[in-house]
Amino acid sequence: MRWKTARTYKGSQFKRLVGVERETFDIMVSELKRLKPPSQHKVPGKKRGPKPKLIAADEVLMVLMYYREYRTFFHLGSEYGLSEVQCWRLVTQTEKLLLKSSLFHLPGKKTLLTDDTQWEVVLVDVAESAIERPKKNSGSITRGKRKSTP
Repeated sequence: MRWKTARTYKGSQFKRLVGVERETFDIMVSELKRLKPPSQHKVPGKKRGPKPKLIAADEVLMVLMYYREYRTFFHLGSEYGLSEVQCWRLVTQTEKLLLKSSLFHLPGKKTLLTDDTQWEVVLVDVAESAIERPKKNSGSITRGKRKSTP
């Protein structure tokens, strides 16, 4: 699904489809645009090579689809008109750029431990117990011998 189609969904439908709120998605796209380096060419001033096929919103959407739906790069590539390798490159590049931004980091272990959170502990007894099954004996397994014919 491309961004043109995904942007028509409202509120909870968008979150169900993509996995994040629309505001978070917009922040991700703006951070990607900010952190993405401009294209560099061999000869300054000359723009060589094909233009990128995807806009920043499509790249972020592809990363979120990859994580949310566990889609393969082949499936993503067939949907976006790219090869598997190009999808892999775009996903890993987008991941690295979004990780550079500190907006999407979760708090560390130390922050969670120093927080004044009241933890509730639940114990579950999962002791192993033997299953009662009928015993197998050699009489029920081996077939009877047939009489040999002369």
